[in-house]
Amino acid sequence: MNKKNHSWKSPSLGKEMKVSVYGTSGTPVIIFPSEEGDRNEWEETGMINSLEEQIREGYNQFFCVDSVADISLLNKESAPARRIRCQEHYEQYIIDELIPFIKKQNNNSFLLAAGAFLGAYYSLLFALKNPGKINKVIGISGNYDIKPYLDGFYDESVYFNNPVDFLPNLNKRPLIEAIKTIDIRLLSYANDPQQELSRRISDTLWVKNIEHNFYVWDESVSNPWDLVDSMFIEHLY
Repeated sequence: MNKKNHSWKSPSLGKEMKVSVYGTSGTPVIIFPSEEGDRNEWEETGMINSLEEQIREGYNQFFCVDSVADISLLNKESAPARRIRCQEHYEQYIIDELIPFIKKQNNNSFLLAAGAFLGAYYSLLFALKNPGKINKVIGISGNYDIKPYLDGFYDESVYFNNPVDFLPNLNKRPLIEAIKTIDIRLLSYANDPQQELSRRISDTLWVKNIEHNFYVWDESVSNPWDLVDSMFIEHLY
């Protein structure tokens, strides 16, 4: 399997950020890791093996990125205001650095963003805030409410980085029309503890007349990764 590792010191974050790229052609997909994962998570969980045909045949090229959750949302030693600022710097890294890097590697203009759990949050958030940059989102068991990570702290920055808060109040018609062009897939399963959050996002999207797909797998699992591959592959096409 064709895999290449890339890294550079990010001006947005002030630290080295690494990207693992699987494949050489096809529709590019940004893969965001879950809460405590990194760019290797999808390889270590067997997801990349499940996507071997997509990679080998040149249907998709996967860009697995590092997270900064350990120094932002999950960093209890840092003040909540600093955590959310780091989150915003991560968005700058994705939009101003990673996406231009992808465009240099791949001339396909269509870009997907995908992830499970906190990775689903990143995928949806960055697409909603940058609809001209990301064309499709696949969010699996997404945690779309970050307030529990911030110890009761709440300000304007938290609001604009929390989809369950800012999306219901989104009324700017040009932005809503731009979001309507995104193919949004919200995926869950029978005993998913985050299912209600996905449903809330779905209900809000329908209120805004934004078509999307919200699907709940009629299956219960103790290890969600047992379902992630089949859920993702079905909605990748």
